[in-house]
Parts: sequence; C-alpha cells; structure tokens
Amino acid sequence: MKRLLLLAICLIVSQLGMTQYAPAGDSLKTRWASEITPENVWQEYPRPQMARFDDNWQLSWINLNGLWDYAIRPKGENGIDEFDGKILVPFCVESSLSGVQKYVGKDNELWYQREFNIPKSWRGKHVLLNFGAVDWKCDVWVNDIKVGSHTGGYTPFSMDITQVLKKKGNVLKVRVWDPTDQGEQPCGKQHVKPHGIWYTPVTGIWQTVWLEPVNENHIVDLKIVPDIDNNKVYVTPQIANASADNRVDIDVAILNNRVAHKSSDDGETVEVEMPSNVLLWSPDHPFIYIVKVTLYKGNKIVDEVGSYFAMRKFSTAKDENGIVRLMLNNEPIFMFGPLDQGWWCDGLYTAPCDEALKYDIQKTKDFGFNMIRKHVKVEPARWYYWCDRLGIIVWQDMPSGGKGPGWVTDKYFDGPLTARTPESEATYKKEWKEIVDYLYSVPSIGVWVPFNESWGQFKTPEIVEWTKSYDPSRLVNPASGGNHYPVGDIMDIHNYPDPEMYFYEPERATVLGEYGGIGRKIEGHTWVKDQGWGYVEYDTEEKVTNTYVEYANKLLELIPQGFSAAVYTQTTDCEVELNGLMTYDRGVVKLNEQRIREINLKISNYFKK
Repeated sequence: MKRLLLLAICLIVSQLGMTQYAPAGDSLKTRWASEITPENVWQEYPRPQMARFDDNWQLSWINLNGLWDYAIRPKGENGIDEFDGKILVPFCVESSLSGVQKYVGKDNELWYQREFNIPKSWRGKHVLLNFGAVDWKCDVWVNDIKVGSHTGGYTPFSMDITQVLKKKGNVLKVRVWDPTDQGEQPCGKQHVKPHGIWYTPVTGIWQTVWLEPVNENHIVDLKIVPDIDNNKVYVTPQIANASADNRVDIDVAILNNRVAHKSSDDGETVEVEMPSNVLLWSPDHPFIYIVKVTLYKGNKIVDEVGSYFAMRKFSTAKDENGIVRLMLNNEPIFMFGPLDQGWWCDGLYTAPCDEALKYDIQKTKDFGFNMIRKHVKVEPARWYYWCDRLGIIVWQDMPSGGKGPGWVTDKYFDGPLTARTPESEATYKKEWKEIVDYLYSVPSIGVWVPFNESWGQFKTPEIVEWTKSYDPSRLVNPASGGNHYPVGDIMDIHNYPDPEMYFYEPERATVLGEYGGIGRKIEGHTWVKDQGWGYVEYDTEEKVTNTYVEYANKLLELIPQGFSAAVYTQTTDCEVELNGLMTYDRGVVKLNEQRIREINLKISNYFKK
C-alpha cells in the first residue's frame, strides 16, 4: 500500500514537472499575465475571416500553442538533439511570458521542437501546418523531413505536411534566424540595443501555430471588396487544385437570414448584388455581414468556409472651400486616433491573451477616437477582427527596416531616391505584397502607409503607384512624416509636441501623422525603474490632461485651415517611452479619461451634421 502511494506521488510530481511554467524575469507585467498557463494560452481560432468547420459545425483545427522544447545554437548547425528547456509558444523567446527571456542575435539560431498526433477523423484529408507569424527566417521539418521555409516576420504561411505524417508521434522542428536591425529586412522598432524609441528584439514564433484538415481541392484564400456606389460586393476565392468542374456559391447573411446569393463556375471574381437597403459600416455603426463560401466539385461539396465583410468606402473629395478631405461612405470624416505600437511589457509583440488584445482597441473607442495608426507593426488577424467589430478605422504601416535617405519635412524631397541594396528592395517588395494580401479583406483598414518618415524609404513613387493599383479600394499615405513626393492620396507631417501646420498640400488630404508625446511617469508602472522620457513631461494627471486639451483645442482650430486627420502619440507607454495615454502594463490611465473623451469627440465628430 505504501509503495502504491509513493508511486502515485511520483507520477503526480512527474506530470506537474512536465507542464511546469512561469514567466521569466522580474520585468513589468500586465494583469493578464498571472492567468496564462500552457493549457489556456491563445486558444482562440486564429483566422476569423476564413473559418473552416467540420461536419458537426465545429471549428476544424488543432491548436499547437503551449510548451515546446527550445534551444539557442550557433548559426549554421544542420540539426539538434538536445534542448535548453521549455518555451511557451506563441510568445517570442525574448519575452517574459515565453518563460525564457533570452536574446538570440544574428550569430545564433533558435530551435523549437514538439510532438503532435493527427485524429483518425482526419485520415484521407490533406493536413496543413499553419503559422500565424515567425520572425524572421524559418525552416520547418516534420519527422526529420524538411517541409518548407519562409522569410518575413509579419504574415501567416502554411505548409502541406500530409506526405510526411505518421499515425502517431509526429515530431515538428522549427529553426529560426533573425538579425533584427543588423539586417535589412523589415523589423519595425526592434533593436539589438534597445534605447529611446527602439525596443527589445523579437525572435521566432510570436503567433499561433495550428493544424487543419482540407481536401485536395480547397479554398486557400478570399479577397472581398465592397462597392457601395453600385451596391455590390466582389468575392475572389483562391482555389487549390482548381478544375473545370468546380463551382463556388456565395451566400451573404445577416445573422441566419440570407440576404444575397450568387454562384459562379468560371473560377473568377464573383459579383454579388446586395439588397437595396444595404447597411454601411462606420465607427458609429460597425455593421458586419456574414458570408459563406461553398466550393463544389461536380455536385459534391469539397470545402466550405465562413467569413465576413462590411459595406464601406474610403475616398477623398474637396469640400466647399476647396480643401481635400478624407471621406468615409462619401461623407467627410475627421480621422483621429492614437499611434498604436502594439507592444506588451510581458509578451513584447504578442498580447498576453485575446481579452488584452481587445482591451487596447476598446479603450481607444472609450477615449473618443475613431481611428488607430498601427505603427510599423502588423498584428494577428484577431486584432483586426476586433477593430472591425468595435468600429475603429485602421491606418496600416509597413514595418520599417533598411537604410533610408536624408529626411526632409517641409518641402518635396529631391535627394537620392534610395540607400538600399537590391536585395533589401526585393525583400521589402515581397513582404509588403504579402502584408497587403494578408489584410486585403479587412473592413477596418482604410489607409496603407508604406513608409514612416525616411526610415528605409526608397523609390516612393513606384511603391505608392504599385500599392494604389494593387488595392484601389483604399487610400495610400506615401510616407507619414516625410520624405514628401506629390503621389498618393495624403500628405502627412509630424510635429512634436503640439499641432502645427507648416506644410499644406492643395491636391491631397493634409494630415498630422504624429503629434503629442506628453509624458508622465507613474511609479511602479515603468519598464525601467524610475527611468523614461516624454517629448514633454509632467508629474500630475491634471497637468498632463490640461496640456492634452490645450493641444486638442489647437488641433480643432487647424481643421478648417486644412487638416483632415491627426494621430496622437500614443496609446501606451513603450519600454522607456512614457508618452502613453496608459502605462505599459495597461494598469493606469494617465489622463482624466472623461475630459479627454469630451475633447476627442469634438474632434472626431467635427464633420457630423
């Protein structure tokens, strides 16, 4: 009896040891950090705009998030058998929530490993291995057979692993290399030596990893473009192994009530006529239509996915004074929102959980804003889902990287067009296209921003022309803050700390792409104890709020003079930057929320009748 008791205790201890996890280090944490476990980490379906279901209408997928083996080894090793410990996927290795919090660097590579099994019900199907995002270059093996490689730190990718699978005990290995800012690839604000406006590196897997079963003939992607002027929506399915006997059915619904239907068997874009009483999307009324896309091969259904879209239109037009204004659904709108870096003190690029991801967007709405500028970072699909659902317009930046020319802010740029290598230019173009493809159907994205200031800027007219022609449904802000060329839809200036219009463009919308940066240090809520900076700094809520309102009133005076949008720096503190409306851990709103909401609503509602 005593032996059985000891054996039971040993088994329990062993099982606990297998799943033992704790955040690493003693750095700042959000309130959600304590709730994260290997069993509950990021369990949400990661692709809201293309959900695939099984025969019982359950989401058809296997989540591979959780504890994986990891190792950091010198760059160039062909294989690895021993590991350094456990890492909690999908948090990057440098983050606290990964349970590791170690730097990798350009001379090393990060290895991952885990096992998985495939359900019997998936037999006869093709199995896709999906990665939300891996920064930056990764190679993937299943059962010691290489199944693919990918470069690019911000977009999802898939690999068909069907041919290498075993019935049980499949071993997945991933190798990642990321030079951060010591390479020329897009890396945003990451820096090997964080300081000032530059933050901690992010290496490896930082979004959900998952498996899904599909038929050989299946839907790979959807492009959905609304046309409110003609009361139509255009749906373009990308189909794997398409054949002449394929047919696609598009069903549009409000809740469970079908309001539009169209079939097509030509493999091209499907033009769907919407009802005459169509409902438009806006920040005040973020209405979403549900769409089901069914793929037939002959008379047999071979795939079916659920998606959503919104009927909305982004454009520009001149007002009665000849000033070019931003338009939403053919009505003028002053787009006003914060610069949102999307960084987390405990997860770095990765929010602790879906609730936390939603929190920042909801607080932005609560503050009275109607827009977010997503700054030199791309988010997981669920972030855009919450923007779509909650009603926030998104300006989407391209993550910066590579060398740029000199910076000119108050006139058109006439210096050298590029400081990049041909390889760096090619990397930018590849990754920018992948980002646009990834986010093409997101209703809330209204503006593409290929460059920030002069950071890595090159061949701006060419990049803007490509972006406009590739996605004519959105506006293009060529370079937020300069360098300026007379191309695209927007001329964007930056001015800290207060609003100022020192350059005006009569043929494009003139916007204030960054201003503010009012700093306030909150004891116990800083990244580095008692350290940090703001463009201007105050020590009380009242002083910060008074200054914010002063700047907002100045902005109000500049709207009739020509400003059509403005971006306040910033949503939260980020590492040693203390310019946030909230602290880095989201624990404190640093201004009087009611007062800033009141003045913000005056600005964002400026053109409302």
